[in-house]
Amino acid sequence: MAIIDSDKTLICMRSAFNFISCLARQNGRFMFINTNPLFDEIFDLMTKKVGCYSPSSSSLWRTGGFLTNSNSPKKFRSRNKKLCFGPTQPPDCIVIVDTESKSSVIDEAFKLQIPIVALVDSAMPLHTFSRIAYPIPVNPSVQFVYLFCNLITKTLLLEKKNLQLSNPKIDDREEATKIEDNKRKNNLAKVGITVMPYDKLAPLPEDIEDTKKLLDKLVILKVNHDSGRNMDFENPKSTIDICDGQTFLDMIVNQIETLNSKYGCQVPLLIFDKDDTHDSTLKVLEKYSESSVDVRTFKQGEDPELTFGGHRSKEEVHTFDDGDIFRSLMIGGTLDLLLSQGKEYILVMKSDNVATIVDPNIINHLMINAIDYCMEVTPSHSSNLMLTPMNFKLQEIARNQDKHLKDKFKLIDTTNMWVSLRAIKRLIDTNRLKPKKPSISKENDYDQTLLQETNAGPVVQFFDNVIGVSTPESRFLPFDATSDLLLLQSDLYTCRAGVLSRNPARSNPLNPVIDLGPEFEKIGDFQSRFKSIPSIIGLDSLTVRGDVWFGANITLKGHVTIAAKAGLKLEIPDGVVIENKEINDPADIQK
Repeated sequence: MAIIDSDKTLICMRSAFNFISCLARQNGRFMFINTNPLFDEIFDLMTKKVGCYSPSSSSLWRTGGFLTNSNSPKKFRSRNKKLCFGPTQPPDCIVIVDTESKSSVIDEAFKLQIPIVALVDSAMPLHTFSRIAYPIPVNPSVQFVYLFCNLITKTLLLEKKNLQLSNPKIDDREEATKIEDNKRKNNLAKVGITVMPYDKLAPLPEDIEDTKKLLDKLVILKVNHDSGRNMDFENPKSTIDICDGQTFLDMIVNQIETLNSKYGCQVPLLIFDKDDTHDSTLKVLEKYSESSVDVRTFKQGEDPELTFGGHRSKEEVHTFDDGDIFRSLMIGGTLDLLLSQGKEYILVMKSDNVATIVDPNIINHLMINAIDYCMEVTPSHSSNLMLTPMNFKLQEIARNQDKHLKDKFKLIDTTNMWVSLRAIKRLIDTNRLKPKKPSISKENDYDQTLLQETNAGPVVQFFDNVIGVSTPESRFLPFDATSDLLLLQSDLYTCRAGVLSRNPARSNPLNPVIDLGPEFEKIGDFQSRFKSIPSIIGLDSLTVRGDVWFGANITLKGHVTIAAKAGLKLEIPDGVVIENKEINDPADIQK
């Protein structure tokens, strides 16, 4: 019988369940593995309660390559092996109840950089132990396994309950959402779009005065609905310092200032807020009071020309679509006002794609060809570069930024769209953007016309002359988490005149793959754990797990994994160079 320090077991358990809890809050995918028939009843009870039990798959065990070669699963002949895996996508975490010393699961998960939570004992080889991100040292008795599985069940159910409390109508909307998704998929299958390579766009006029006339017909709208709450940042995500001390709003304003100064034009900026982002946005925009850019903010259901009054309950939840944006422009005569000022096109930035560029070449092409609607897309991989115009169905273009979708689609929607203001007015006047059932509470006295959903399917289907423009991959850089923040604040990027520039010293055309653990997910924790941002020009991938702290002037190269052992504070000293290493304790740094 091995002697286990129960205090350290408790510390390791707290660390592991903190990780499981953080992952559950982000709707992470878990794979639970049991290899001991003594624990079958406990294990099955847990997986049923947390909702990942599948009778048809529980008798399957994939042999070598069950993760890396998951397209060809095979049955394992042992009757004692079990695998419960709910989602079909790769897991975000693997939980092993009874760890075998030579388990291929651990080796494959390590190769795929999937963190493992596992019960371990002192007989486990050090090589295998070092590959487990959250080991829990125990004597694996039935009593302890029951305690462990019971805690997992309570943790996952509690996080699920908290998610439901934060959005109490989520269960009521599940069935309606499924019906709506089916309608949307059917419409996507019907809508086609011709995608133009960026290099094939018509060139700008040689006369600067002609370019000025083009840009004077443009207005820019930033949809400022994304908050930074997933990073424990209460203000809009667009107000986080991301590169050289500039926020995304700073970058947009700087780009517009540069265009206005260079061509002598007047391009205004509209900021479309929600209640929970509006006040903080107003405070940020105070620094632009002396700017030459005409910046106006408004909320859903309000006009930019109006003073801001009234109140909406914070409990009201409304998922906006493109139709909401267009109708909001119509309310109060904003759309008519813009048309009377000679504006003809609007560039709508719907997400925090911080590599967005306000490109005069695109509006020039739209004006020449009388385009009603243009969506910016980008190749999912360098091998998918387009040389000639090609036709696509909308269902062939990834409509969100999930990293797992890149291998399934040739193109990704950057969520930037250029739309004719006259086409918007025509569609609304003819009622083609027909509103549907309101998605907010009836007690709200706001204009219900705005806060309604369009018919199922993307708004693009209602426009007559639609194209896509395949912009370079360098113009697609979504900012979603602190892992992206590390990339942007490093020496890999600089910001000039509101445009991100990649360091030419990096020879690899792809950006490093950075995965910071839950200890770094909050902005405050991220800032405190880095004395200064490491140099990553030569980095290919970085995975960080556990209580890790970075010193100043550190250089990372190649493939680097830093995983602190449970209960250990791992400090990376100043000035070190780490290249193609796996670091688990200070001794590994000097090897």
